[in-house]
Amino acid sequence: MPLPEILFDGQPLRLEAVVALARGQAVARLSDAPTFVRRIDAGAEFVARLLAEDGVVYGITTGYGDSCTVSIPPALVEQLPTHLYTYHGCGAGALLTPEQTRAVLAVRLQSLAQGVSGVSYALLKQLAALLAHDILPQIPSEGSVGASGDLTPLSYVAAVLCGERQVWFRGESMPAAQALAAVGLQPHKLRPKEGLAIMNGTAVMTALACLAWDRADQLGRLATRCTAANVVASQGNAHHFDETLFAAKPHPGQQRVAARLRADLASDRPTRNEQRLQDRYSLRCAPHVIGVLEDSLPWLRQLIENELNSANDNPLIDAEGERVLHGGHFYGGHIAMAMDTLKTAVANVADLLDRQLALLVDTRFNHGLPSNLSGALGERAAINHGLKALQISVSAWTAEALKQTMPASVFSRSTECHNQDKVSMGTIAARDCLRVLDLSEQVLVAMLIAARQALGLRERLAPLNLTPVLSQWLADLCARIPLIEEDRALDRELQQLLQALRAQAWNPYGEADAGA
Repeated sequence: MPLPEILFDGQPLRLEAVVALARGQAVARLSDAPTFVRRIDAGAEFVARLLAEDGVVYGITTGYGDSCTVSIPPALVEQLPTHLYTYHGCGAGALLTPEQTRAVLAVRLQSLAQGVSGVSYALLKQLAALLAHDILPQIPSEGSVGASGDLTPLSYVAAVLCGERQVWFRGESMPAAQALAAVGLQPHKLRPKEGLAIMNGTAVMTALACLAWDRADQLGRLATRCTAANVVASQGNAHHFDETLFAAKPHPGQQRVAARLRADLASDRPTRNEQRLQDRYSLRCAPHVIGVLEDSLPWLRQLIENELNSANDNPLIDAEGERVLHGGHFYGGHIAMAMDTLKTAVANVADLLDRQLALLVDTRFNHGLPSNLSGALGERAAINHGLKALQISVSAWTAEALKQTMPASVFSRSTECHNQDKVSMGTIAARDCLRVLDLSEQVLVAMLIAARQALGLRERLAPLNLTPVLSQWLADLCARIPLIEEDRALDRELQQLLQALRAQAWNPYGEADAGA
């Protein structure tokens, strides 16, 4: 069955389109409609006319940044874009993953497809071809301050379009020129505005933000399902999520989380433990914690998708009005704010789950379950330690996630001879957010093991009275994770669960997404 197509024609895209392309679940198609092609080429043609008339245009007939006062001799104008990506080839750090790189290519293509960047349709075709053939520039993740855009990481995209630097292609690392030749492509020759148009924008931070949003949405949903399981395992009070109660504090996301918990727990049933009126906060206040993330997602989607569907290089080219518009749309402040906000909300969810696990493993609080949720019986119970070490690891991962929540956006630095004297730090914020998600997902899959173990041990004491949806979810977990009756290493199972999580094996609650 063919994969769905994502059309790039200048019309708005949702962030799910970027995620689907990044994960290989869709293919990109660049519009070849004559009106679209003419609109794109009109910008490049206007730039060419300006040059022919000896017009002065930043980054085309002048140097870059603080060097904007340096005039470029006409004979050297064609070489300037090559110098731009060449001297920005100073990235460091881990390379972006293939998934992240596909997202970067898609986001940059969407921005240039807006038709105000002064580039040729041929450039868009070359960029779309990288996506179509999965020729992935090797992009170092470090070196951008988020204004003037993601210059250094995007220089690796520009260079690859021109047949330079290294790519991943068909599972191998090879020179870009070799990969292009393998699919019948020639290196692109950049027109005067095209180097700047590719590099001077927010594509890297926005691509990472799209992926982060999608992962955070899934994490919040699965954390809610885990919470429902933990309420059952600890014999908690399901009436904490009462509809009338939550009508009195009408945050929509918080109410959604409470409704999901009610559905999972069928809280209209009498509780077995009516004498305990109030559970501890990590259970009772779960909708309030997860609800902060849930309520943030629609707003964060708006920020991310506005950036995704924007032209964000400089200068912009208004071919119809025959104007060159100098501004600062490369500034990634909205993505920086989105990522600083998201990582804080996500880390708080990790902290919630960490607290729930601390209750489950402690006989003072778990209401009759074995210490550390050990499944060993008889004399072997003395040498088995259950989830003792897992709880320590979860605490470590949570602490590191919380430590990463220092906002990046407030650490602006003055760079480039004080030309870039206020910068967004958006790409650093996005990378921080992904790290927080990595750690929080580790916490989450550990909680899947703990919830499965706790429910299995609770069932030893008395039959479980689960809702059908929770029963089916538990059956899936039991198929993936045998009950831990004798101590065993859990690292392989943790990694398998992480892979399943990131492949979206679970998608609790099928209603429309939180950002709709």
